Amino acid sequence: MKKILFTYFSFLLFVSISQGQNGIITVKSSHNVQATTDSLVRVLNSKGMTVFARIDHAKGAKSVGKELRPTQLVIFGNPKIGTVLMQCNQEVGIDLPQKMLIWQDAKDQTWISYNNPDYLVNRHHLKECNGKIIANIKSALKKFAEAAAK
Repeated sequence: MKKILFTYFSFLLFVSISQGQNGIITVKSSHNVQATTDSLVRVLNSKGMTVFARIDHAKGAKSVGKELRPTQLVIFGNPKIGTVLMQCNQEVGIDLPQKMLIWQDAKDQTWISYNNPDYLVNRHHLKECNGKIIANIKSALKKFAEAAAK
């Protein structure tokens, strides 16, 4: 009986953690938002990614008289890869190009958050798409975030 209860509660804990993440991967940064974002843009440029935009959400909030902790969004991608995914299912274009959110929490800790490629595969039914491409995207996003966070 104890084993059954343990399994049941472990399952409930796992389900709540999985649902709470909403397909987002978050990495802790050693730097503030500005430095982390600058580092991310440098890393992306060095890897041949196209940086389409850098949005300062805190600046936008300030422009309408609101306060927001430092928060920046970097939109980037590689049309060679994104096109292949959209050939599998054009609806994935709603989530492309890729994005990374660099933000500061209430304890002044900086984080980098981005969409988990597995979430996008499930959301857009890309399982039949080129698995090697998806594995490469997962690896690249992880490396980009980790490099910017160091």
